[in-house]
Amino acid sequence: MNEWQYKLAKGMLFKLDAEQAHHVSMEILRRAESMKVLKLLTRNSLAGRTHSVDCMGLNFLNPVGLAAGLDKEGNTIDALGRLGFGFIEIGTITPLPQAGNPTPRLFRIIEEEAIINRMGFNNCGVEKGVENVRAARTYKKNGGIVGFNIGKNKLTPNEDAVSDYIKALRGCWGVADYVTVNISSPNTPGLRDLQAADDTARLLEALKIEQERLMAATGLRMPIALKVAPDMGEEQISDLSKVFLDGGLEGLVATNTTIDRESVKGKPFATQAGGLSGAPVTARSTEVISAFHSHLGDRVPIIGVGGIMCAEDAKDKFAAGAKLIQLYTGFIYHGPPLVQHIMASLSK
Repeated sequence: MNEWQYKLAKGMLFKLDAEQAHHVSMEILRRAESMKVLKLLTRNSLAGRTHSVDCMGLNFLNPVGLAAGLDKEGNTIDALGRLGFGFIEIGTITPLPQAGNPTPRLFRIIEEEAIINRMGFNNCGVEKGVENVRAARTYKKNGGIVGFNIGKNKLTPNEDAVSDYIKALRGCWGVADYVTVNISSPNTPGLRDLQAADDTARLLEALKIEQERLMAATGLRMPIALKVAPDMGEEQISDLSKVFLDGGLEGLVATNTTIDRESVKGKPFATQAGGLSGAPVTARSTEVISAFHSHLGDRVPIIGVGGIMCAEDAKDKFAAGAKLIQLYTGFIYHGPPLVQHIMASLSK
């Protein structure tokens, strides 16, 4: 898919409500894949998938992935994989299905190339998510990596959060290639409290114990990553880095959306509750990646995400210490050509 094709599609989709546009575009992708049309439109998209990366004990076709949040239920993997992603992270998936927050809950700030969302972990639950991933016919067969981003159900109190994360881990074991533990979404009340060093340490310890048990029982390995927010200072970054190193974390996803609104102050929808993503978070995300990398080095590989709107932004994430990167809002605004531009820049 080239730039003019995506601009045409985007022009039509952006006339719709943001969440409606999301559902329409995902349905179009699924249908185009099932009818073999997508294969024709993207026949050159896979040409750059030669920059394989070894990370977390896995081999990634290339370092450009799709962040969680776009394919929440894992039902569009083959179609999205056709667009050139080296890995796809689905979710956030919770143990039980849930509807998420009331609508409207997704807003574009077009002039800033930004999105505000307060989706609230709307998803089909881990059992259905696993079923959907198993149904993907081509992407994993061709070497694509699929991660499950897991979270706790909204009605589960924080004191029982560990139980939810373990249920989700068990549920996707053997189907997911890796798991990302989401404790940084601003849209589930109290979730970010789990980023306190002591709470994170307890959660990570419990997950690693369960990981070892499942590995012994099945003979399968599945690395655990953890996703953090951009809204933390150096002291918290330092404290969490120690927790990650001591606890044997295998990957860090940095960063989630921000609750800071200073960069979009006065813009349409800027006062809406939720997490802000896109260009306004580009610099802060890169700063957080650099700060964590200064503590972790290469002992805990970093997946850089947050405001990657062009190939230069991707380059900055790698320079800050990211081993892999993920797209979300940049993909909404610039489409599959963004993946191709980043891959071309890697070739250079």
